[in-house]
Amino acid sequence: MPLPILALAIASFCIGTTEFVIMGLLPEVAADLGVSIPSAGLLVTGYALGVVFGAPIVAMATARLPRKRVLVGLATLFVIGNLFCAIAPNYWLLMAARVFAAFGHGAFFGIGSVVAASLVPRNKRASAIALMFAGLTLSN
Repeated sequence: MPLPILALAIASFCIGTTEFVIMGLLPEVAADLGVSIPSAGLLVTGYALGVVFGAPIVAMATARLPRKRVLVGLATLFVIGNLFCAIAPNYWLLMAARVFAAFGHGAFFGIGSVVAASLVPRNKRASAIALMFAGLTLSN
């Protein structure tokens, strides 16, 4: 498989880890931020809402841009969002940072699938897309 597909798989792993890791850290996050565990659990919901609302907005806003450049931009926004998550001093800033980080999630997987398929011969397209999504699977 081409190196760019491996890069997509690694990015998928990172995105999946960001989405799911919070679930195992809820008691610690709640204690650190001084909120209840159910309130900390809403950080999962906030991320999910970022994915749901972000995907169509990002897809429409970037429809005429080069796909590879859009993927790099989405990955950059994702990293920036996660940096803000890491330094968020309170619950609401962490929530905002998670929603921001999630905004490009859905579009990344949609565009990434198209790019992965375009990088290989026709008979290898399913394998390329599967490899990209293997990163997401492994993050669980």
